[in-house]
Amino acid sequence: MIRQKSVEPKLMVQWCSVPLNGTQTKIDIPQPQPDTWVQLLELFNPYAHDEALLLCPISNWEWAAWIPDHGEAVVNIEQFCCPMND
Repeated sequence: MIRQKSVEPKLMVQWCSVPLNGTQTKIDIPQPQPDTWVQLLELFNPYAHDEALLLCPISNWEWAAWIPDHGEAVVNIEQFCCPMND
């Protein structure tokens, strides 16, 4: 029997803004965390808000989230961007 490896997509977390100050300092970019508000890149319905509260990770690329005026949803990391904390 031949065993096949499951292939996970190589998706990356998007960031709404990255501070660029012209220096060569390294910026540590954290991963998304539960209880974090993120900016949705597309609306889930015409009446839903454009932000979501991350509840918990489902996989490396999906999160359970709560969207005001929509409810709970599964969001892919390509569907939102995370704010940078100062």
